[in-house]
Amino acid sequence: MDKDRFSRRQFISRSIKTGMGVAVAGAVGYLFHDTEGPVSDSNTLDSTADESIWTLPDFSIPEMAGKIAVVRGEDRSNTLEMAIKALGGIDKFIKQGDTVLIKVNAAFAVSPILCATTHPDLLSAMIRICYKAGAAKVRVTDNPINDPASCFMLTGIEAATKQNGADLILPRDENFANLTLKNARLIKKWPVLKTPFDGVTRLINMAPVKDHHRSGASMILKNGYGLLGGRRNIFHQDIHTIITELAMMVKSTLVILDGTSTMISNGPTGGSLSDLKPTHTLIAGTDPVAVDSFGATLLGKTAQDLPHLVQAAAAGVGTVDYLSLKPAMLTI
Repeated sequence: MDKDRFSRRQFISRSIKTGMGVAVAGAVGYLFHDTEGPVSDSNTLDSTADESIWTLPDFSIPEMAGKIAVVRGEDRSNTLEMAIKALGGIDKFIKQGDTVLIKVNAAFAVSPILCATTHPDLLSAMIRICYKAGAAKVRVTDNPINDPASCFMLTGIEAATKQNGADLILPRDENFANLTLKNARLIKKWPVLKTPFDGVTRLINMAPVKDHHRSGASMILKNGYGLLGGRRNIFHQDIHTIITELAMMVKSTLVILDGTSTMISNGPTGGSLSDLKPTHTLIAGTDPVAVDSFGATLLGKTAQDLPHLVQAAAAGVGTVDYLSLKPAMLTI
């Protein structure tokens, strides 16, 4: 009888341990599950939605190709103004009557102090500069990972947009249409933000410099991810290819990379001021690969450490040899 009781105790003990193990495994799986979900209902690579297939216009200005400026300073508004001046002035990029779309990084519902998103001070300065140059309209958009309304509010992007007279476009199902990129392997009949581009004549890409646990870095090229709808997290298994294809898909008029404070660890979300390093640098230009290649140095990396930069350069998007462009180097 004692032997039977012992056997029953063993059975119950082992059953409890097994149940706890399953529960723990489930919890861990949930914690590490990529929660980046769809905004659009198109969640497969071979989506057969009836929307017409389209491509993004080329917003670049040929005569301004290969320009880059690096400005050292702590005040984002001042470094932005000096960088644009070093590139030849805003009149080289924005003309009277232009409709400007600013693609920000609003991925997470966090305070701007964490530098995980486009800083509202920098966005405010850019909007004011556009209107001063004669822009008729300025729009701001992104497709965040977290709830869009919360992201735009908590990052300060919503307030910066509205206080400076620009229009904020939240990603809704009706804003997306399937896009096929020529010669692409991944972006085929994939939902991409479309209506924010209606009538747009100039595109500005603004992003912070961040560590990224998958791609190694999140900067200008990675910021294109925020144009994708659907279950875009499936692309994470081939992260460098999708970033390269996004670089081929998005041809901006001007790119602004904010390295005033660089997230050097625990990216792309961060979460602590200890993840940041004051690097007091802003990089602006028309070659996104060159701009990101310089931005990589703020993370203690080179372009060779980031395969998507090498692949984008091979695809003809730009050059990793930013020094060959003879960047303007200024300090405030």
